[in-house]
Amino acid sequence: MTAPSTAPAPPSRGGRWIQQWDPEDETFWKETGEKVAKRNLLFSVLSEHIGFSVWTLWSVLVLFMGPEYGLTPADKFLLTSMVTLVGAVVRVPYTFAVAIFGGRNWTVISASLLLVPTIAAFTVMEPGTSFSTFLLVGLLAGIGGGNFASSMTNINAFFPLRKKGWALGLNAGGGNIGVPVIQLAALAIIGASGGPRVLLGIYIPLILVAAVLAALFMDNIENVKNDTGAAKDAARDGHTWIMSFLYIGTFGSFIGYSFAFGQVLQNQFGRTPLEAAYVTFIGPLLGSLIRPVGGALADKYGGAKITLWNYVAMAAATAVLIAASMEKSLGLFTVAFVVLFVLSGLGNGSTFKMIPGIFHAKALGKGLEGEAAAAYGRRLSGASMGLIGAVGALGGVGINLAFRQSFLSYGSGTGAFVAFLAFYAACFGVTWAVYLRRTAAKGTTTAAAETKPQLSYAEV
Repeated sequence: MTAPSTAPAPPSRGGRWIQQWDPEDETFWKETGEKVAKRNLLFSVLSEHIGFSVWTLWSVLVLFMGPEYGLTPADKFLLTSMVTLVGAVVRVPYTFAVAIFGGRNWTVISASLLLVPTIAAFTVMEPGTSFSTFLLVGLLAGIGGGNFASSMTNINAFFPLRKKGWALGLNAGGGNIGVPVIQLAALAIIGASGGPRVLLGIYIPLILVAAVLAALFMDNIENVKNDTGAAKDAARDGHTWIMSFLYIGTFGSFIGYSFAFGQVLQNQFGRTPLEAAYVTFIGPLLGSLIRPVGGALADKYGGAKITLWNYVAMAAATAVLIAASMEKSLGLFTVAFVVLFVLSGLGNGSTFKMIPGIFHAKALGKGLEGEAAAAYGRRLSGASMGLIGAVGALGGVGINLAFRQSFLSYGSGTGAFVAFLAFYAACFGVTWAVYLRRTAAKGTTTAAAETKPQLSYAEV
């Protein structure tokens, strides 16, 4: 039973700084913490949502870019690959920015920065612009991918371990849904015979609204500080890189397919921009909505178990895609692709829930307990999230480059899907071998093993 908390409501200094924050204290959480955490979660989701929309902006803009723009399918896949790459790389510094500036302050800054790529795209988006200019402006949109890392790091600090799967899943899912929202907006604009500048003109004021609301309603947590030792420890820990590999399979698939789906429909099945736009939003929408479900299932049954069977389902859906691609069956191809989106979203939730659970299990294996174990888990999981998010996003680069090469070599995406199937099989093998075959007791000291009961990684 948790002792009653005597902590008052979190006091603040100027700029909405919370000086005391202990979400693991059940009394504090019920009386004060939950309300504050949920308020910050709401506005974090809004900012991250628009960040995702800006990041995936060019997956939509390329649908507007007909023959008059002079770009080949390979040019378009290269463009979206580079945008994805920048989004992956900036996730690392964005993770540490939360502790430097404060979660609320950095949300305001990072939201405001989204104006740069949006206004730049508005300026150059017309036939006659060189490919190199499009590529340079597209690279700017990559900063939208960084918002995810800072948002997840910030929200991870607000919620207790028992609520992290739900909270992180909702935060990420609400952000991910920025992908289908901008695709739906593009569908409406294309259907109304509007141009790409109309779409960009809609998002510029929305970015300003997100920044203002973050400034008014979010908070900074005083005791969230950058711990260079934690970053080094996380980088040296094998679980950081194992989870990065698994996150490539889930989030890398989600973001990579989000960029590529419309182009595949156009290039392989001859769909018009409007016909492609009618279906491209469905997969990212369902994949985003189900991400919190993946986190909640992981809370209940264990992230490793959900992740393992999710990879089985992803491999099965990919096999169907290969068959549909070879048979040129548009209907089956579309359904299987949407199912794969849903599964990638489910896996996003379960894999990200595993991260704090793994490091908490390691703390227990070291003989720590209570707040000491929770603090150890928060320290390493927070430090590892940026690296895992960055490496996972690189999967989106790989997917677009694989599609580019597949279309150059075979004239279809079939070759790329075969490679993806092999990768999902590898992810299944790693999940089973590391988190379900072995227990957390392995790798800990004999003394700790003799004195403390061990958690299995299957429970994380």
